[in-house]
Amino acid sequence: MPVARMIPARRCTARSILLAALFALPFTVAVEARASGEARPHEPNTLVPAGDMRYAPAAHPDRIIASPAADSAHGFQVSWRTAQGVDAPMLELTVAGDSPDLGAPRRLAAHSRTMATENGDGRQHQVVVDGLEPDTLYAFRVQGANGWWSPWRQLRTAAAAGEALEFLYFGDTQNKNASLGSRVLLEALRHAPDARMALFAGDLVSGGDGEDDNEWGEWFDAAAPVASTMLVAPVAGNHEYFEEFEDTPQERRVLGVHWPHMFALPGNGAPGAEATTYWFDMHDARFVVLDGTSALDLGTARAQAAWLDGVLRDNPRAWSIVAIHQPMFSPRQDRDNVLLREHVLPVLERHRVDLVLQGHDHVYGRRGGPVEGQATPQYLVSVAGAKQYRLSPEARDTMAPVAEDTQLYQRVRIDGGTLRYESRTATGRLYDAFELRGATSDLRTLHEITEGRIAPRDCLRDATPKGRADRCWE
Repeated sequence: MPVARMIPARRCTARSILLAALFALPFTVAVEARASGEARPHEPNTLVPAGDMRYAPAAHPDRIIASPAADSAHGFQVSWRTAQGVDAPMLELTVAGDSPDLGAPRRLAAHSRTMATENGDGRQHQVVVDGLEPDTLYAFRVQGANGWWSPWRQLRTAAAAGEALEFLYFGDTQNKNASLGSRVLLEALRHAPDARMALFAGDLVSGGDGEDDNEWGEWFDAAAPVASTMLVAPVAGNHEYFEEFEDTPQERRVLGVHWPHMFALPGNGAPGAEATTYWFDMHDARFVVLDGTSALDLGTARAQAAWLDGVLRDNPRAWSIVAIHQPMFSPRQDRDNVLLREHVLPVLERHRVDLVLQGHDHVYGRRGGPVEGQATPQYLVSVAGAKQYRLSPEARDTMAPVAEDTQLYQRVRIDGGTLRYESRTATGRLYDAFELRGATSDLRTLHEITEGRIAPRDCLRDATPKGRADRCWE
């Protein structure tokens, strides 16, 4: 077993601080050692000890997640996992009530497929739930094997247009989801108890390390409090793909096995990227999810842009929000997504999309579009997980605010002609906030909210604990 798994970094850090105190060394010595990137034992990406089968498929249902239908006021999709030998299990659904007697629930059979992983073969199940009433609290549970059922969960359908909507946006979770990412999601729930939906902007896991399924298991554990109470809208990042035939002339990007099994999506995506692009309506907003990896590496940028143009052109909602993993304007040095700016950016600008929610660069940055004085679109890049990069000089000149070495989540509320955006740190402190005001996109104005914001945060380390100067933490 590797030494890194036997001696977690957190334990060693606590011991170092204790020894410093015992020998009457100033506490600043420990702080300076951390800031300088002094080498310390490496904490593994997952908490799962080598050889442990913590996340092996079992008879009980797990990894339960509901995603929005195109018309989220009248339906949603549910996905879950069991061990092999479970075919077409049931989902039971009923209107939630105050009595423990839930009556005779509606029963829906799942579509099931086998999925092979490092933890063994499992069965992934998906159900389309439709015909629901808007703004109604439903209770549902899913079936496993050998008499197993999940606990009942409650989920409220979207309300009709005109009703206020609150949702959460998370940048990349990716690394150390269990040890360091889960606290961010829990803090977000504390500040946004009325959220109806959570959007994850790609790179949910890191992958490619021989324990992908453990990473997904930890992501589902970290996301469970969020996924237990609201819809989840995932964005595919480059780490949801893998390199097939790596280091050969046939090398190409291929979507990983987990994505199409783990998430049941609306199925209304762009040509050539049907599995990873989709749109849905909630209250007064239309949400559109793009696949930047497919656009940049698989040649679908033009097709996605044309599809996006049609989805936004036919938008009956007052607000529009687009999510994509790779940013239009990268705040990390030496990244430049030219194809996205060539094909996608003009569509975003033409339709005056309100928010463009992005990840990928593992820093925080906000900027407006290239049209001077135009309030929308607002381009956001954020990071929820532990991996932290460094800002480019250009980002410091063109974006405000920016941040390094900071785990964040975002809370967005749309109420009539006002959209309020807040970005908060892992401890709940306000880092960025603004409002967009105006009944229509051409009338919107930007209003900065500075009261209560903490000071800008920069990386104080010369290098990571592994010695990398191009990152702050990994």
